[in-house]
Amino acid sequence: MPDVDPPRFRQLLGRFATGVAVLTTRTPDGRDIGMTVNSLSSVSLVPPLVAVNVEREADLHAVLEAASRWVANILAADQEELSRRFAVRGPERFEGIGHRRTATGIAVLDGIVAHLECERWAAYPGGDHTIFVGRVIGGDPGEGSPLLYFRGGYAALGRE
Repeated sequence: MPDVDPPRFRQLLGRFATGVAVLTTRTPDGRDIGMTVNSLSSVSLVPPLVAVNVEREADLHAVLEAASRWVANILAADQEELSRRFAVRGPERFEGIGHRRTATGIAVLDGIVAHLECERWAAYPGGDHTIFVGRVIGGDPGEGSPLLYFRGGYAALGRE
């Protein structure tokens, strides 16, 4: 049977609400880089593993291939603007954005619901994406409700 076409595929998966995160890491020359993702998922409890899918054409892709660590910043319901900012290409994504650093120097964004600090575990080809698996080596929970993505737009939980 033929594959479902891309517009239909997006429409179908758009019915599955996902959280929104900004993946952050550093380039080999120490520059911050980040990108909005909604494909973060739990893989394993022992060891604690998560996966994220990154399009091969994304500017973050080559950096993640070389990086040993990255952070998944889980966005709060009021951070739609931040999600949009990190969803477009450009070097100015971090300009004026509040953040602190992990012990290894990776940016953790202000106001997030939680962050997971990950050490690269594996990477697998996945069509036009790469599936990066990270071992969670640290993180902190925050407060509030998460930002969600549903049916091609942003949404929030109706409860805390």
